[in-house]
Amino acid sequence: MQVLPFQIPKPTNDGLIYQEDHEYSFYDQLHEHKEIQLSYILEGAGTLIVGDSISQYKKGDFLAIDGHLPHLFKSDKNQNIKSHMLTLFFTKDSFGTSFFDLEEVSQTQQFFKSIGNGFRVLSNKQSLEGYFLSLKKQTKLERFITFLQIMKLLATAKKQPLSSYIYEKNYSDKEGKRMQLVLSYTMNHFTRNISLTEISDIANMTKNAFCKYFKKRTNKTYIQFLNELRIESASKLLLNQKELSVSEIAYRSGFGNVSNFNRQFKALKNKTPSFYRKHL
Repeated sequence: MQVLPFQIPKPTNDGLIYQEDHEYSFYDQLHEHKEIQLSYILEGAGTLIVGDSISQYKKGDFLAIDGHLPHLFKSDKNQNIKSHMLTLFFTKDSFGTSFFDLEEVSQTQQFFKSIGNGFRVLSNKQSLEGYFLSLKKQTKLERFITFLQIMKLLATAKKQPLSSYIYEKNYSDKEGKRMQLVLSYTMNHFTRNISLTEISDIANMTKNAFCKYFKKRTNKTYIQFLNELRIESASKLLLNQKELSVSEIAYRSGFGNVSNFNRQFKALKNKTPSFYRKHL
């Protein structure tokens, strides 16, 4: 999938790449790379898009994203501290085409069965944190041994998928750039009304052609995607801005009326905004 192909910098003979991102904003362009990505968020919070799905990332998250799976991290604008992420990159063939088929590492097979849609780790987090924090000062051999320990934990951990649908057909460069324009525009303007005519113009397509294009590649309509983005924004406001009323949050998140906001929120979160605020 050619969505802003991203080249992970690495020495010629390294199979495992360790990277530390310490910025006010993570890489917020829709992109993909051939390497599998294992990341630990030490600091920061924001919106995460993986494949067709929108969610949030926050401090303490462990995330696994498959190779060639389009994704982006958009840090919250009100973050006053630098976001901080530790990441390991590798491919299934990094250590030889048959390495992960060896009996000695057979426990890792469950990881590869789960990685296709990406996942958020829900268990084993304390042990994973210790392993990730140790990576920086380790030799490459020590880091490889720690990587195998991480893989063992990820194989047995409870997981939450990051995406529900993956578009299998490769995009052309033109299509990838078009989708990037659509997502960037939507994420920057979702708090106001965005008509299908307006977003179709951004994509340089007719309205009917754009609707078919977007649905085919995400398995949802553009309006569904827009509402999901708004609901995720509202979810953060409900938890972090207690002084704001539900109706004010609805309008700040781009909904024209409170009843539609309540209906869309319950459809996506299976609970009302008020219940969500009180019980999470």
